Amino acid sequence: MTTLAFPSESLTRTGTLNIGTVPPLADADRKPLMKKDIAADHPTWCPGCGDFSVLALYFKLIEKRKMHHEKITTVAGIGCSSRFPYFVQAHGAHFIHGRALPFATGVSLSRPDLHVFVFGGDGDAFSIGGNHFTHTARKNVKLTYCVMDNNVYGLTKNQTSPTSPIGFKSKTDGWGSGDRPINPMKQAIAAGATFVARTTHTNPNHVLQMMEAAMDHDGFSFIECLSECVEFYPGAFDGANPRKGGQFPLVPEDHDVTDEYAAYKLSEDLMPGKFGIFYKVNRATKNANEAKIISTNREKFAALKDWQILQKNFDRMK
Repeated sequence: MTTLAFPSESLTRTGTLNIGTVPPLADADRKPLMKKDIAADHPTWCPGCGDFSVLALYFKLIEKRKMHHEKITTVAGIGCSSRFPYFVQAHGAHFIHGRALPFATGVSLSRPDLHVFVFGGDGDAFSIGGNHFTHTARKNVKLTYCVMDNNVYGLTKNQTSPTSPIGFKSKTDGWGSGDRPINPMKQAIAAGATFVARTTHTNPNHVLQMMEAAMDHDGFSFIECLSECVEFYPGAFDGANPRKGGQFPLVPEDHDVTDEYAAYKLSEDLMPGKFGIFYKVNRATKNANEAKIISTNREKFAALKDWQILQKNFDRMK
């Protein structure tokens, strides 16, 4: 029999170690995190990229909500904006292209005490990840998905993206794109997202407001954040920037956020469109549904030991 050596004790491979209950950390005695505590690698985005603004406001959200390291979960796919987990000193994952939402779903379902933030771009969200976006929205998984939409593939150096407007010239459409672009707001509403909002990186106060509202929502919350790619599509969102002669029209005060049809109609506005919360309703989350299934089935086997439960499952397979 071999023995595994530990600093204070030894454990045989056939033995059982009773480590007891880990006492909870006393949050009241902990200092709130500051930016210097949560900022990791230096961002590698191009100077002037809109993603800098979103990252800074994510840090501010963490500070404002007095979150601790073990409660911060940042997930992303592949793309410029998907580098977020590298820059946040906390738990997170830079996952496979287009598959950030399935990974984040697993985290959300297994750790209901966390609020998972997922970051991505228009390509990661609506092209290779479009399928997962639809199903995560309809299942109403409790997490926040912030998509930094810049209407172009930036990381791979200027290709037409799912949200590029008709006529946009890129390396893949030198003659100008002829394909109708995706409307992220319409798609989110139609897919079943229970919180849908829109903002732009040039209005930091508004971005923070939308992030807070999304974090407080019990369900799948989606934020489309216009984020200019200064390298491959400069000026794309000048129409939504008052400092450059554009406008920043808010969602009308009399808009009913529970009216799905009204939210859908609001999404049809041309650039600059409206900014704010388009749609917000309460519906049972995937998390709550799964927890109910687990609880119900546990009651059926409450008197059985683990091996007996496994045996019953094996017996059914015969």
